[in-house]
Amino acid sequence: MATIFLYTVFTLEPVHATEKSILAFGDSLTAGFGLNVSDSFPSRLQIALRAAGHRVRVINGGVSGDTTAGGLARIDWLMEDPPDLVIVELGGNDALRGLPPVGTQRNLNDIIKRSKEKGAKVILTGILAPPNMGKAYTTAFNPIFRKLARSHNVPLYPFFLEGVIQEPALMLPDGIHPNAKGVAVIVEQILPVVLQTLGEEQ
Repeated sequence: MATIFLYTVFTLEPVHATEKSILAFGDSLTAGFGLNVSDSFPSRLQIALRAAGHRVRVINGGVSGDTTAGGLARIDWLMEDPPDLVIVELGGNDALRGLPPVGTQRNLNDIIKRSKEKGAKVILTGILAPPNMGKAYTTAFNPIFRKLARSHNVPLYPFFLEGVIQEPALMLPDGIHPNAKGVAVIVEQILPVVLQTLGEEQ
């Protein structure tokens, strides 16, 4: 959720015909701000899935500093070769900048809609607005993700940084981004949701 903009999509390995593909689509939390590429969320998720015996390729579609509007502007390009699953992790920068929650909801709605129209399954991950934005803002912003998951009938991982942001040992010094250990916790917690959505429960 930093204000550094990087517009790069990392494909970790060449795709094989029998592999399923996952697009991790988000901001710096997905891109791996402050980390080695091998420690980013997409990299660690791919490692965990393959360690569990699943032939899956995870594409890093994270852009540091991205907002939901930025995500909406690039989703069609990324969906030209539709993945099997899109993990949508956006909204944190909207909240940090105090952007209107109604716009955030509209953008996320369109991202989910366009992903599903291309035949991809979707997991929506939530984020919480910083308390210093005030009660009125957090009351309007925080329920967005639950509402969208319900309206689109997609799985919701309620808070991407759950169990991580509360632990300084799992965060970078900026207090916003997870370190490598924090990413490992996120992957461990979201892995069952990913497997269930892909239809590859163990």
